[in-house]
Amino acid sequence: MTMEQNQQPVFAIEKLYVKDLSVEVPNAPEIFLEREAPQVEIQLNTGARGVGEGVFEVVLTVTVTAKFAEKTVFLVEVGQAGIFRIMNVPDEQIEPLVAVACPNILFPYAREAVSDAVTRAGFQAIVLQPVNFEAMYMQRMQEQASEPTEVTIQ
Repeated sequence: MTMEQNQQPVFAIEKLYVKDLSVEVPNAPEIFLEREAPQVEIQLNTGARGVGEGVFEVVLTVTVTAKFAEKTVFLVEVGQAGIFRIMNVPDEQIEPLVAVACPNILFPYAREAVSDAVTRAGFQAIVLQPVNFEAMYMQRMQEQASEPTEVTIQ
């Protein structure tokens, strides 16, 4: 048995941090006089990059935009990041860990940062509903699999 064969898989959080936080209230103070509830749109994006051997930075970006018709009430964007150590894991399992497990860990922190930022901007807190990152990942894999591949023969 070689040394590599008896090494246990490692999945650890090295550091969690807010990489980016932006709050905009472009139509203040007049917007605070509006009485109707704004339409709220939420976008989620994840990104990852290797920062060393077995070390990955994963960023979950949550963008919340509230509008009355075409007038922006507020825009909040949070980039919640984490540094994760993933070692002794088969290569085919790294992508699902980075695309599903890491965002699942980051999401509660991003949700809290969004709620806090919206409240500090003077609005009622936005509570983000739970997200199924596994379903998002599986949908992305299906979309990639169904895209036609182009073959060039020379």
